[in-house]
Formats: sequence, C-alpha cells, structure tokens
Amino acid sequence: MTEVVKSGKRINDLRAMAAALKLARKGYGMTSPNPMVGAVLVKGGKIIGQGWHKRAGEPHAEIEAIRDAQRRGHKTAGSTLYVTLEPCSTHGRTPPCTDAIVDAGIRKVIVAGTDPNPAHAGNAYRILKRVGIKVEQGILADEANVLNEAFNHWIVHRTPFVSVKAAMTLDGKIGTANGESKWITGTKARAYGNLLRAGTDAILVGINTVLADDPSLAVKGRGGKCPIRVVLDTNARTPLKAKVVSDKFRERTIIVVGQSAPKSRVKALSKRVRVLVALGKGPKQQLMWFMKKLGAEDVTSLLVEGGGEVNASFLLGGFAHRVAFFYAPKVLGGKNARKGVAGDGVQRVADMVRLRDVKWQWLGKDLLLTARVS
Repeated sequence: MTEVVKSGKRINDLRAMAAALKLARKGYGMTSPNPMVGAVLVKGGKIIGQGWHKRAGEPHAEIEAIRDAQRRGHKTAGSTLYVTLEPCSTHGRTPPCTDAIVDAGIRKVIVAGTDPNPAHAGNAYRILKRVGIKVEQGILADEANVLNEAFNHWIVHRTPFVSVKAAMTLDGKIGTANGESKWITGTKARAYGNLLRAGTDAILVGINTVLADDPSLAVKGRGGKCPIRVVLDTNARTPLKAKVVSDKFRERTIIVVGQSAPKSRVKALSKRVRVLVALGKGPKQQLMWFMKKLGAEDVTSLLVEGGGEVNASFLLGGFAHRVAFFYAPKVLGGKNARKGVAGDGVQRVADMVRLRDVKWQWLGKDLLLTARVS
C-alpha cells in the first residue's frame, strides 16, 4: 500500500492529490468528451483505494477508487477522498458520484478543480456539505486545470480547444518552395508530435498539405488510433487516392468544401468520406461555423497541422488557444520557401499574436516551444 507522508497535513494533501493527478493522466486521449480524472482514498495515512476515469460511459474515478478499496478488503467509512475534479452531481451516462460518496461513508472530500460547467459548478460541494461531509478545494488546482484545459474550454464555449502545431527551421520555414518538408525535425520531436495527436479528438490540415505530403494523420502505435481527420479543401481537390480518403480510417475523415466547389468532385468524395459545405459569408465566418459544428459533435480538442495559410487563419483569426512549435537547428532560407505562419500578417506591432505561459523543452537537438495564446 502506498504511504502518504505524515509530517504535516499540507504535505499529506499534496502527496495524495499528486497521486490522483498521476492516475488521471492515465486516461490521456481516451476519455473525451469527458475530462481526465483521478481519485485516491486515504485512511490512516495510507492510500486504500485508487482509480481513474478510463473512457466515456465507464465508471468515474471516484467509483473506481471506492471499488478498489472494497476489493482490497478495506472499509471506506471514515476515509478521505482526493479527486482531481469536482464529483459529478447529476445523472449522465453514469449515476452521480455524490451518491456513491455518501453511500461509502466517506467523511471528507478534497478536490483540486471545480466543475467548469457553470450549470453544475459547486453543486457537489453543497450536496456533500448538506449531509455532513467536509469539503476542501483548490489543492493543485492549476495542475488539474491544465490537464483538462481542452475539456474546460469546450464545456463552457462548446467549441474545440485549438492547438497549432508546426515543425520549423530556425528561420520559420516548414518546407522548400516545391513543398519538400521531410524531415525538418528529428525522431524525438516527431515522437512528441505523435503524442499530441494521440491526445486530440481531431486533426486539421489544408488541401496543400494533402497534395504535397499525402499524410495519413493517424497515430503511430497506441493500437492504431485515428482521430477525426479534417481537410479544408475549398474546391474539393482532394485526390480519391489520398490516404485520408482511401485508407481504413476513411469514415473518420471530414472534407470541408466551399459552396462553389465542383459538384462532380463533391459527389465523388461524398461516396468515400463525409463532406461538409461551409456556411458563412467569408473565411473567418466559415471557420467559426465549423468550430461550432465540431463542438456540437463533442469534439473537445483540435490539433491544427496545416501549412502556413491554415496556421495563419487560426492564429491571426483568433481561433487558436495553444501553440506547439518545434524548431530544428537548421536554416532553409529562400523568399519562396513555405512559412510556418503565412497569411497577410498584421499591420501594426501592437496587433501581433502574443504568447504566455511559455515553456521551452529540448527534444534531442530540436527545441519545442509550447505556450498559450493570449
């Protein structure tokens, strides 16, 4: 059984919640449209039960922890529950966890993050306090919120949390003038990029990326998982032999075309994949329409792996929330080389896209920048 440090209440709480967060991360890429949640039960200075939410429709972390303790022969009455997110208090795919907590005789519940849904936030606290269960909140809240930043955004705004990913040279180029781009970064950077794919609901590219690279956009390893694949293709130019149209995951492909796309091309693509005709008067309005449509279909996170024009549409258009920029120690040069972020740019320095919570990480010889878009 895992010991929780006994040299002070605060240390006990931090160690127990850190253990719960570690459990929550085991659900990475598996729980959407639910959040990643971990829970541990502590009694007598020891963790007597632990669990995490494995996928939507299956028991929540609190239930897993209670059942784990019971399987081990422990009595849950009088224990303390540490959970990374406020327990659910309403019927959904599963019964409310607040009922199970009360039935288990838990005396105290310590929570990291509050439910981001304004309709439910704080409900569990009120229910538990009403029956005499002590409630504390806020321990390692920042870590818990970052873990579920995509879910937290989606549950409030009902649009996906958007991350823009690009692998670039030091002068910001993602490919030569003729489109050659393999491989700018090394194996460790590419493995990290694959990890980002594994954790997202959908991946988006532009038609130029499909024509130049013919990517599969699937996740390597991990049982062959394939997120929803989105291609922005105004004129329906996606080849019928393209991997996203012809491989075994083609039912998970969405091609977004313009209203003036050739009907014959749209018809041919529609026989293989899902085709949507963008609504809206301009590119920005059409992109907003599509973000709302994805959100309505329970897509909580979107990874943009487009070329310079697509990346610019999201970054300069105000749709991006996070960036993951990989920089290789190389210089490509050339005024016609493909830029990581293209578009028309901004007219004033004051209008530049600014980043916060910046973190740098070495991946072999490459450097990864991750940050939130301000």
